Order: sequence, then C-alpha cells, then structure tokens
Amino acid sequence: MDLRAHIDELMPRARADLADLVAIRSVADPRQFPPAECDRAANWIVDNFAQAGFTDLGLHPTADGSKAVFGVRRGADPSAPTVLLYAHYDVQPPLDEKAWRTPPFQLTPVDGRWYGRGAADCKGNIVMHLTALRALGDDVPVNLKLIVEGSEEQGTGGLEDFVTRNPELLRADAILVCDTGNAAVGAPAATVSLRGLVNVVVEVSALGGELHSGMFGGAAPDALAALIQMLSSLRDRAGNTTITGLDNDQTWLGEPYPAAQFHSDAGLVGGARTIGGGSVSDMLWARPAVTVLGIDCPPVVGSAAAIQPHARARLNLRVPPGTDAVKAQDALIAHLHAAAPWGVRVSAVTEALGQPFEAHTGGPAYRALASAMHEAYGREMTTLGQGGSIPLCNVFAQTYPSAEIILMGVEEPLALIHAPNESVDPSEIANLAHAEALFLQRYRG
Repeated sequence: MDLRAHIDELMPRARADLADLVAIRSVADPRQFPPAECDRAANWIVDNFAQAGFTDLGLHPTADGSKAVFGVRRGADPSAPTVLLYAHYDVQPPLDEKAWRTPPFQLTPVDGRWYGRGAADCKGNIVMHLTALRALGDDVPVNLKLIVEGSEEQGTGGLEDFVTRNPELLRADAILVCDTGNAAVGAPAATVSLRGLVNVVVEVSALGGELHSGMFGGAAPDALAALIQMLSSLRDRAGNTTITGLDNDQTWLGEPYPAAQFHSDAGLVGGARTIGGGSVSDMLWARPAVTVLGIDCPPVVGSAAAIQPHARARLNLRVPPGTDAVKAQDALIAHLHAAAPWGVRVSAVTEALGQPFEAHTGGPAYRALASAMHEAYGREMTTLGQGGSIPLCNVFAQTYPSAEIILMGVEEPLALIHAPNESVDPSEIANLAHAEALFLQRYRG
C-alpha cells in the first residue's frame, strides 16, 4: 500500500490514541495532580511502542523524580545509522478551566481541530511517532532509540541530568526533537535556533512595615513604586528590551515571520500593535526579550491606603543565540540594582538559566528531512527560529557533538500551547508522520 494512503487509514487510530493520552492528566507537579497520572502516561507509551516493535522498553527514574521512557528498535543492519526519537508526555496545567471551550482533558473535535491539553504539546508528537512507525511496519532500515521524558514542562532538568549520566544509552547519529512546529498549518519547517532563558526574582525593600499614605506619603519611599520604576527601565517606549550591556539590534537571517500573520497568531486586540524596532522575526528569534511574569503586591480588592514596604517581581529574559546566558543574567541583575531609586534595598535571585541553541544544518539528516518534508507537504521545507527554550538541546549537542539535532513537531501557532484551548490540526499529525516515515526510509548517515 502507498505510504500516504496507509497513514490516512491510520488516522482514526491516531485520534483514538491521542484521546487516550489527553485523558491522562499528566501534569508533573504533585501539588496539582497525583503522580499516578504521569505513571499512567509513561506506561501507556511503553505498551504502545512495544506494539510498534521496540524492545528493552522501561521506565528510568531521573534526578527530579520523573520517569523517562527509553526503548530500542534494532534494524536488520547493525552498522546502519541510529536515530533517536524524542518527545515528552507531561503537560502544562489547564489553567482556568472556565476559559476552555471544551473539557481540557477530553479530546474534542471542533471546526477541524482536536482540542485538549497536550493535544499538540507534546502528546500529538508521541502519536505522530507511533503513526509513522505503524505505517512503515517492518520497513525501517535504520536503528531506532526512543526517549520520552516526563518533566519537560517543569523545567527541572531530569532528562538533562539523565543524558549526562548515561551518554552511551542515548547516543545516536541523528536526534529528532519533536517539540516545536511549523510556521503555519501545511508549511513544513525545521527549527534551527532557540533562545536561552534566565528567570530572576527581584525583591525591593524600603520600609520596616506599612505606613499610612496620608501621614507619610510623599516623603517615605514606596517599594512598589520603586519596583515599577525599575521594571519600566527594562524596555524603551518602542518596546525594545534595554538591559545595559546586552545588544538589542541583532537581525534574523532565516525565514521571515510576516507581521500580519503574527498579528493574527498572537491575537492582538483593538489598536494593539507589535513592539520593538525590528521585524517580527528579529524581535522573536534574534534579540533579547524581557517579560514580567508576576508581581507580588496587594490586590486591588482589599488594598489599604498604605505605602508598601516590600514588593517583588518574577522576570523572564529570553537570550538569543550568540549571547551567553550567564552574561545576560549578570547584566539583568546589575541593571536592576543600578535602576533602583531612592536607596531602596534590592535582592535578585536566579531561578533558572539555560543557554541558547543553534543547530548545525547541511548534513545528511537535514538533507533527508528536507526531501521527506517536500514530498509529504508538497512544498519546500523552511528553517525557523523559536523564541522558546529547550535546554535539553544544548545537553544533546555537548554530549553528542557529531549528531545532527533536528527540531520539528505539530505545534504551529494556532495550537495555543501552554494556554487554554490548546489544539492540534490533525493534518499536521498526518503530514509530519508521513515526513518522518520517509526520513527513516531515506536517511543513510
């Protein structure tokens, strides 16, 4: 049977598989969901990839308490190249369930898309791997390894530590990191760069306790006002990130992100417009970007006429390729201290740090994938940046310097990953499964 026709026949099974996975509430945070849910997801993967020809499948505990699924499928020729297939089974929490148009843990078709938490990120990629392997049957000339982690969304580094402790276990010639996606539905792409990240919590202290705003306001330093002033210094009026010591004028040389498409993808409302002095691609993939993730201060309801003695904020800085994340961290913290007014006391603690990543393209795996993508989608594969961060890619690159690392997946902009109403377009699962199957047939190392 024709490979594409076989994949089309397998799509009802893919939908059933994804429904099973989405129904498992595998949020890797025991404060929110029971750990047994993650165990259920891991065992589901073991059972289904065993049916797809993998052996030596097992659950491997990692340093952060999660379990990674690892398995091997050996080809007929031991000297053939080895391909490592990656995905993760843990998901983001559903957030505000009232904001969902469908139940978050029930795969629901609406207007041609399949809705549910993890439908795209990253359970859709697990199903994509399975669909490609089922379509190929015994016709897989390469050797395969599988690693599916269980704590990617928590950023606690379980698999990163596991790789460094077990380098031979996951060694491969090509690594398919399936946790990104295309620029749009039907537009095939490989992601070739990732921004790094720095998360910092900054705290401002100005007084020993609250003071009456009428009796003391105007002379007593206000910690919340000081914090607001500090945060406002991190961007200029155009929206450019302006951290002293960090370049903010780099340009993106790859495939552009059309401004009109970004406006639609991001859901800008009213008269809101894109920010920054560069193109959308420059701002997303080539330049630093700071975001205020949260502020601790009194809520409007219940607040009193009092000057705040303390305030703090959680900041996220995305670091483009070419900039060292440690340098960026130091620059951010120094900037915050320098921007603090009125002699207030400032402390800054780094929560997380990850280096940016840039893939080496042009090797046989990239050529085979480009050919496979072209046949599966009917158009040329492009290369994209990704504003998000996947620290594991740097660990792979350091541990396996000769391996080609390819980032792809089903998570295009309309998927709304990490937000309410996450969904996947089933055509992305079908097309990418077709492309992966062709790649596994054609890649010769």
